[in-house]
Amino acid sequence: MPYYVYITTNPAKKVLYIGITNNIVDRLAQHYANRGSAETFAGRYFCYNLVHLEEYSDVNAAIAREKELKGWTRAKKDALIAIDNPAWIFIQT
Repeated sequence: MPYYVYITTNPAKKVLYIGITNNIVDRLAQHYANRGSAETFAGRYFCYNLVHLEEYSDVNAAIAREKELKGWTRAKKDALIAIDNPAWIFIQT
């Protein structure tokens, strides 16, 4: 089973959310359904647009990568996204 580490952003591309899932399609649908909800970070900041995706076969590797990315500066996260998605086009799944 694949595991995904992903980064979403809001429509204005001002806020980033980093997460992990084993079902990216369902997870993005959850983020979209929760948009505007004060109960979750992604909902509160409308982070439902996918801009970066990494796939792992090992859940522990995915968890370690998620933690690593969460510790990065915003500039470093922006640079990572720009490697494969320089225009920050919202990725469709």
